[in-house]
Amino acid sequence: MEDFSRNPAAENAAELSVEELRSAPRFTLLIRSAKLICAGAEYLCIIRDVSASGVRLRIFHKLPPVQRFSLELSTGERYDLDRVWEAADHAGFRFADWIEVKDFIAEASPYPKRALRLRLEFPAKITADGASGEATVRDLSREGARIETTLPLAIRQKVHFTAKGLPTIVGNVCWRSRSAYGLVFQQVFSFEELAKLAAQLQPAAVPGAPAAPRRFA
Repeated sequence: MEDFSRNPAAENAAELSVEELRSAPRFTLLIRSAKLICAGAEYLCIIRDVSASGVRLRIFHKLPPVQRFSLELSTGERYDLDRVWEAADHAGFRFADWIEVKDFIAEASPYPKRALRLRLEFPAKITADGASGEATVRDLSREGARIETTLPLAIRQKVHFTAKGLPTIVGNVCWRSRSAYGLVFQQVFSFEELAKLAAQLQPAAVPGAPAAPRRFA
C-alpha cells in the first residue's frame, strides 16, 4: 500500500525510509480539524489520512520554513511531527514516534473535545454603546474570541471590534473576568476563512524558536 507520507515530487529532498512508511497501514479520515504549531505560531489544518508512522494534512496556506511541528487535536493532545513534503494544499508529515492509530482516530484523551481556538495576540479597537477603547485579542475561534480591555463591558452587550487584517466583527459579551471578556460572534467564520486569517495575523515562524507551551485550560 502506498503511504501518503510519500510524495514523488519531494523524494529527492526528503530522506525517508520508504519501506518503513509503506509498511504502515493507512486510514482515511474525511474531515478531522486540528492545529499545526511551530515556533509559537498556530495554524488550522484538516487531517485527511493517518498511519502509525505519519499523517497527511489539508493546509490552507504555505507553511513556515521549519522542519519540526506539533499537531494538536481538539482534545488538546499533541503529537510531534517532522515535515516530509508539501505540495499545493496538502502536506505530509512523519511522527517523531510511531503512534496507536485507533487512539488517534478516537481522540482518546482525559480532556474533553472543544472547538479549536487559536492562541493569537494582536491589538484591536472596540466600540460598545458609543464608547470606544483599545483591546488585545488573546485567542480567536470560528465562533468567538477572548479579549482584554480596560473598557467596562456588560454581559450580553453588543461589541464591534476591528483589527488590522480582520473585517469589522460584531459580537456579544458572553463572560467576563476582571479585564478579560469572552465574545461570541454574530456571524461565524468558515474554517477556511479563519485558517487564512491566522496565517496573515501571525508573524512567520522562526526556525529554532521554541514551540508554544502545551495548555488545556
